Amino acid sequence: MEQINWELVDWSRAQFALTAMYHWIFVPLTLGLSFMIAIMETIYYKTGDEKWLKIEKFWLKLFGINFAIGVATGIILEFEFGTNWSNYSWFVGDLFGAPLAIEGIMAFFMESTFIAILFFGWNKVSKKAHLISAWLVAIGSNLSALWILVANAWMQNPTGMTFNPDTMRNEMTDFWAVLFNPVAVNKFLHTITSAYTFSALFVIAVSAWLLLKGKNKVYAKYSMLVASIFGFLSVVATIITGDGSAKQVARYQPMKLAAMEGLYEGRTGAPLIAIGVALPDNDTLPKEHIVGVEIPNLLSILAFNDPDRFVPGIKDLVHGNPEYGIPSYEERIQSGKIAIDALAAYKEAKRAGDEKKAMEHLETFRAHYKDFGYGYYYGMDPHMLIPPVALTFYSFHTMVLLGGWFLILFILIFISVMNDTIERKKWLLRAAVLSLPLGLLAQEMGWVTAEVGRQPWVIQDLMPNLVAISHIETAGVKLTFFLFFVTFTALLIAELKIMASTIKKGFPE
Repeated sequence: MEQINWELVDWSRAQFALTAMYHWIFVPLTLGLSFMIAIMETIYYKTGDEKWLKIEKFWLKLFGINFAIGVATGIILEFEFGTNWSNYSWFVGDLFGAPLAIEGIMAFFMESTFIAILFFGWNKVSKKAHLISAWLVAIGSNLSALWILVANAWMQNPTGMTFNPDTMRNEMTDFWAVLFNPVAVNKFLHTITSAYTFSALFVIAVSAWLLLKGKNKVYAKYSMLVASIFGFLSVVATIITGDGSAKQVARYQPMKLAAMEGLYEGRTGAPLIAIGVALPDNDTLPKEHIVGVEIPNLLSILAFNDPDRFVPGIKDLVHGNPEYGIPSYEERIQSGKIAIDALAAYKEAKRAGDEKKAMEHLETFRAHYKDFGYGYYYGMDPHMLIPPVALTFYSFHTMVLLGGWFLILFILIFISVMNDTIERKKWLLRAAVLSLPLGLLAQEMGWVTAEVGRQPWVIQDLMPNLVAISHIETAGVKLTFFLFFVTFTALLIAELKIMASTIKKGFPE
């Protein structure tokens, strides 16, 4: 096996993570704010009350600033598949490209077309046409998210495809299996509802700031009313879909679940750690262990709806557990090596014109294909297949704890607005403002949990990151990393300044 350039692997991962995390600063606001704007315009359409028109136009202006700047990071993100991850793109191009193409042709064009009417169609189209355009922008932006999340979910649970040994590519055999992949369904619903939660926090935080400054009190209160209801429904849906996502992780990515909970030893009636810390420990791999407040049986319930179910830990997955039919990583590495060797032998037999021998090797390859990616770790330490446990654990628990706070916040805001006591509760207004960065933190921690927790896999069990990267100069990746960092930071600062200026002006009187 050729020498692995680990520095190139790490920098390629870092660059993609940088781009993705910056991109996700902008996306949630687009997904959720578009629907709240459509709701506000619907109220205006039904009531004819001009205050709702002014409220909508204020939030629409902030939506436009965010949308324009967010597009740039999304385009770069997709380009990186071809520049830094060309081996991955080749391996999955016939399958992974389909959702991205649909996203571009159907969703993005739909969103871009009607956003022009939404911004510039006032007094040029009928009220009904303008209202329809508002809803189509919201639907279009969320359809964009659907196809991207379908592609991401396929990486977590590859399905609806077959590997073509002649082209060395995965080819789609069942479009509907890809679209309705159980991981995709939960991932899409959990991601967009969490984005709606963040958008509601944004509206509430900005409105709370205006109330603290004594500006636009009526408009701010009505905005908070819409956002608190929208946010409450969103965070409840996020919790429900998060439960579904946990069950899919338990089924398809047990190592990720073990890392999320810091579970080293598999247990029946496995507990859930409510609050915990990672402590150094030279007797464990990786060199840490998790201690904290445990809720008995809850992990088994969340993962399998069975309080007595066995949940495998990190050691069970690495070293195997015959009692529960869990093969060791060493066994899977050996199986993967057989698949890699059989594929090479198949190609050689095909070149030699020996069809019988080629078919024999092909059968061997297919029998071991499920472990194909493990074969690239032949001769290496199996513990390299353990994701960063502490980072995954902290990210997951931070996300969950913040979600609980957001639920409480939305309830308090709604009650205070309805009782018309919100202006007197300065502490609640300040808490609402401070919750905005916490909402962004929860969003990013969700993605860290999902992506770091499945390392080193780019495609679960089939392709690790060490073979997915492009064979390019590490120096070039380093250079573009810092160029992107400077560019994205400048874009973020520009957005914050423009938004701050717009917010300071307040609603149009």
